Amino acid sequence: MFENLTSRTALPSLNALRAFEAMGRTGSATRAAAELNVTHSAISRQVKALEAALGVRLFEGPKHQLRLTVRGEALRARLGAGFDTLTEAVRAARDAAEVHVAIHQSLAVKWLIPRLGAFERDCPGITLHLTDLAPAATRQRGADLMVRYLDGPALKDSGVVRLADNRIGLVCAPALAAGDLSAAPRLVARTRMGGWGEWSRLTGHAEPRGPTRTLTHLHFVLDAASAGLGIAVLPWIIVAEDVAAGRLVAPFGFVADGGALATIRSGGEAGRAARTVIRWLGEQAQATAQTAA
Repeated sequence: MFENLTSRTALPSLNALRAFEAMGRTGSATRAAAELNVTHSAISRQVKALEAALGVRLFEGPKHQLRLTVRGEALRARLGAGFDTLTEAVRAARDAAEVHVAIHQSLAVKWLIPRLGAFERDCPGITLHLTDLAPAATRQRGADLMVRYLDGPALKDSGVVRLADNRIGLVCAPALAAGDLSAAPRLVARTRMGGWGEWSRLTGHAEPRGPTRTLTHLHFVLDAASAGLGIAVLPWIIVAEDVAAGRLVAPFGFVADGGALATIRSGGEAGRAARTVIRWLGEQAQATAQTAA
């Protein structure tokens, strides 16, 4: 009488479900692998195993441009809600003095990590765990807070706290500033390809006509600019220390771009420790913003 109940109701592998949900949410097996701390091939194998177990296609399209099928999107949405519920349950049971923060690499390397000593002094008893936030992501499972730049409309979303207005400017090594900037190499980050066009629109200055050198992250661009390899358009908050130290100059100053550095709360109401972290991040961001050239 009961012999078929198990086979009809048994769930596929939880690892396969997690791999599929992460790949569907991030849009990439590579980003899903980074989030789950496994290999790209492991994600691919788990997703293929899930498709076989369900007997349906979950992704379609060319190998490097996969997109969710209709059934895949429906499954991803419901799994996402389920994993969010599990995450909230774990967060509620977790030691309240631990806060997991997902943050863009450049912000972590050039702004937050140098301030962690001050955080330990100002917020004793709270431990920060930092993880990398994908360039376009506004969510990351397991993180209590996300820290990233957001544009105007996104700053009005639920759970978003504006830390400081964002200002951008052209920066370069002092030796380059003495020459013809219009012919200098332009440094561009793959994570912020539109920076030069935005700066030109906001300031009225024409984009330099020099060759373009593309690097992976904003902090790579910053280091290249400090080394005199070209000129760059960068946010004040990550170049403030280099400008103050004289490693970079900003010939045209900085201009507000309408966006802001912000935190995004994951799930429900922030706990006491998370609220303390948000408040401290806001104080640090405001202090940095007030020194803008």
